[in-house]
Amino acid sequence: MAVSTPNALANPWGAPGSASAQRLLLLGSGELGREVTIEAMRLGIEVIAVDSYGNAPAMQLAHRSHVIDMQEGEQIRQLVATEQPVWIVPEVEAIATQTLLELEQEGWNVVPTARATRLTMDREGIRRLAAEELKLLTSPYRFAETETEYRQAIAEIGLPCVVKPVMSSSGKGQSMVRTEADVDKAWTYALQGGRGRAQRVIVEGFVPFETEITLLTVRAKDGTYFCPPIGHRQEAGDYRESWQPCPLHPETWVECQRMAQIITDALGGWGLFGVELFIAGPIDQPQIVYFSEVSPRPHDTGMVTMVSQNMSEFELHMRAIAGLPIGDIILSQPGASAVILAPGESAEPKFAGIAEALAVPTSQLRLFGKPRCHRNRRMGVALALGETIEQAKDRAISCASQVQVLL
Repeated sequence: MAVSTPNALANPWGAPGSASAQRLLLLGSGELGREVTIEAMRLGIEVIAVDSYGNAPAMQLAHRSHVIDMQEGEQIRQLVATEQPVWIVPEVEAIATQTLLELEQEGWNVVPTARATRLTMDREGIRRLAAEELKLLTSPYRFAETETEYRQAIAEIGLPCVVKPVMSSSGKGQSMVRTEADVDKAWTYALQGGRGRAQRVIVEGFVPFETEITLLTVRAKDGTYFCPPIGHRQEAGDYRESWQPCPLHPETWVECQRMAQIITDALGGWGLFGVELFIAGPIDQPQIVYFSEVSPRPHDTGMVTMVSQNMSEFELHMRAIAGLPIGDIILSQPGASAVILAPGESAEPKFAGIAEALAVPTSQLRLFGKPRCHRNRRMGVALALGETIEQAKDRAISCASQVQVLL
């Protein structure tokens, strides 16, 4: 078996399809994986895209693709044996992490590490690491596996609180419990929205924060780098808009970087991490920073970097993965993103209003090419620049509002 190394540059870099090609096995082929694929191909890397359904966004661009059940470890193992990748890059939460741990122990390179993938794809694992081992400030929390444990957790945390599945993404299964009338609904919704096979929830105390940010943190060959902070607005637990930079008090910015470095150093490996933080208190004085979550890969709110930075989060991720230097990360201008959602279900969605959307000054569109849609599925994102953050946000929202998803 060929054993991969974190730095593929140790070997000559052949063209895709050649015997010396550097192969990237992408486990998850949605919109974020699509952009990772583009950046990998710009570096001459051979990409094999994998997902649980055919014609996923990254599959439409990759050199090859496979449809498997990524919760079945033996299917992943067989694919690795067949494709012999230099890098195994998980891009989804519902995945056989035990198999990834075994593959890493056998010498395969899981990005950033198999342990990081396992911990961050389980809210319980990452919360216990951050709060109990690393002593980072978090909201109060409890975990529950049964309805009895769930009700006890709510009694201990108090109302209001937030209930989430321990394994989910994009806000699926997440809800705010404000009154006793919300308790049963939140439990049912969390179980329905969880990914994987774990029926377990986290109950978090509500933090009265001013804003929440994503701090894109890059662990690379030449050090750890931080992108300017990204602010974002969520609705129903899913991101709707993001903007960069998000204004912070200078001391708060230092604390954000400190916390992001602690958690990413603990996870290890090379690549880009999306560190989510709550910021409490007014900007005219040092603010309180709470750790929320971290993802060991590009973050949906970070799509704004495709317009606002000299290198997008996807390019930064690929540089770090490949053992390449990062250099200077430069904010070109205030930028913003706004999502484009489907209004309902369709097996053949179409788009209208594209010309009108791109008439908005500085605007850009990314339509993901998802072959099917359901209500509120993210189908694209609008991007825009501005002289100010507010102008960029207004332009991105205006651009997104012109695009119609036809069912």
